[in-house]
Amino acid sequence: MALSHTNIWAAIDALANKMATTPSGLARLARLDPTSFNKSKRLSGDQPPRPRWPSTESLSKLLEATGIKFSDFALLAEGRDQGRGIPLIGMAQAGSDGLFDDLGYPLGQGWDEIKLPEDHAGLYALEISGDSMMPLYRDGDRILVDPHAGPNLRRGDRVVVKTTDGEVMAKELVRETHLSIELRSLNPNFPNRMIERTHIMWIARIVWASQ
Repeated sequence: MALSHTNIWAAIDALANKMATTPSGLARLARLDPTSFNKSKRLSGDQPPRPRWPSTESLSKLLEATGIKFSDFALLAEGRDQGRGIPLIGMAQAGSDGLFDDLGYPLGQGWDEIKLPEDHAGLYALEISGDSMMPLYRDGDRILVDPHAGPNLRRGDRVVVKTTDGEVMAKELVRETHLSIELRSLNPNFPNRMIERTHIMWIARIVWASQ
């Protein structure tokens, strides 16, 4: 199949729809100008209008941010749905004992699910509770969590942390040492947290959010 102007943009729209967001939401996720994928950017202002294409750089950032392969993006361009279910767990529920293994993967079956266009093995979704991540994440937003990203975390990554006290929180990583990690709340009304590593059960990176 040739990747035409029409089906490239259709794939971006389909990806936004599958991730319960908008083309602007995808652009923000990829750290692009929020208007990068808007419909107004798809044709020039000339008469007659000429088709505008997303750049290969913007597509590369989009695929990296959403965690999908180009082959899966091409399937979306063809209108084929290769979605699978990702477990969806409430943040308050996540604090309960027995729901996760030692590495932070959910246990058991029967969870609610959200759909994504690729087989993201091991990923699961959490539903935000409270307003400590406002204005980025609101109460009820859904975030996709990658438990096996823990060893490769970097400053500025948004993460979910579970403590040995059963507290589950979504924060931004400020810094980490062998003894502790410092976390920042995006809501200025909430203080930073310094947590000793011995008090952390697991830490996972947020790789996507519905907004």
